[in-house]
Amino acid sequence: MEAARTAPEREPAAGQRAVAAWTPADPGPLGLAGFAMTTFVLSMFNAKLVGSGGEPVVLGLALAYGGIAQLLAGMWEFRTGNTFGAVAFSSFGAFWLSFWALNVFFAAKIPPADLGHAVGLYLWAWAIFTTYMFVASLRTTGAVALVFLLLAATFILLGAGNSGAHENVIKWGGYVGIATAAAAWYASFAAVVNSTFTRTILPVVPLLRR
Repeated sequence: MEAARTAPEREPAAGQRAVAAWTPADPGPLGLAGFAMTTFVLSMFNAKLVGSGGEPVVLGLALAYGGIAQLLAGMWEFRTGNTFGAVAFSSFGAFWLSFWALNVFFAAKIPPADLGHAVGLYLWAWAIFTTYMFVASLRTTGAVALVFLLLAATFILLGAGNSGAHENVIKWGGYVGIATAAAAWYASFAAVVNSTFTRTILPVVPLLRR
């Protein structure tokens, strides 16, 4: 009895081969840059290094760069299979969007006597999230882990300062926030430079051990 014939395999079209070979760019540097710039500007106000009258300038950054751009970076990290990056960038993109919404729509509706406690609770919740993301970051790179360590400290200081109306603690949160922004900018800069030069120009200190 004659064996069943199998259909001949078709050679994929040129366009199909191109799609199969495509690999996405790393969205991490975009997410880090959006986070860094927005954090830097807000922290300058928290540290009282610039006049408080200009604080609304933060809202545009929080909506566009820290919020939308970082959220998009988080969504693209899902495409690359990077769970840590997807959770981190999506969450902090949402943080900046919620910060924008809080200041534009909701803060005025909170009684002044309760505002500090409400904002403090908000910041403490983000401190908890950032702390466990710091633990997870210990399997990424030293550059990223430093960002999360400093960011956790920033949220803790700002949460404590707002909850207890301690202006000096908020100022220290601003100073540590500036350091956080610098670390995030470095991590972003290193990723972009190392990618474009196709070799390690700026070290990020990989922490993953196989």
